Amino acid sequence: MNRAAALLLPLLLCAGCRQDMFEEPKYKPLVESDMFVDGRSARPIPPATFAYGEPDEGEAVEQGTLNGKFVASIPIPLNEALLQRGRERFDIYCAPCHSRLGNGNGMIARRGFMQPADLESQRVEHAPPGYIYAVITNGYGAMPEYRNQVKLHDRWAIVAYIRALELSRNARLADLPPQEQARLENSR
Repeated sequence: MNRAAALLLPLLLCAGCRQDMFEEPKYKPLVESDMFVDGRSARPIPPATFAYGEPDEGEAVEQGTLNGKFVASIPIPLNEALLQRGRERFDIYCAPCHSRLGNGNGMIARRGFMQPADLESQRVEHAPPGYIYAVITNGYGAMPEYRNQVKLHDRWAIVAYIRALELSRNARLADLPPQEQARLENSR
């Protein structure tokens, strides 16, 4: 018995001497403190600062709003590369629910889940781009937010691609420039 007690005693002493980070003196966020005159434990973030590697691109780009209203145009430069990126991101993140055409008949709806918004509807067509961006970013109804999955500029690329889908639905051959019409005619 003495031998077992002799082995157990050092084990108990070691367990009692444990010091982890939770035993170190520290402040929890937003807790009162006597350390600073204003009574806070942390210093306020200086104005006009932003996280390293994340430049401040302004309210219109980051939130889809300007002075509290949704932006009426896409606030980043539009080009073919942006539309291509938007198509890629749309096919990955949006098409499973909304379908590649955006009509809301994606695989999720076909499997019996809630029908997503029809991106061909008048409501979506008349919505400002800032609203569509905000829905992608923050979610709406059954749609989850995608702010963590889809990067900021990729969300705008998706908005641009949705607008391109809208234009393509009613496009006619006569709407194209003559050289594009000839190219399409020759490809038949």
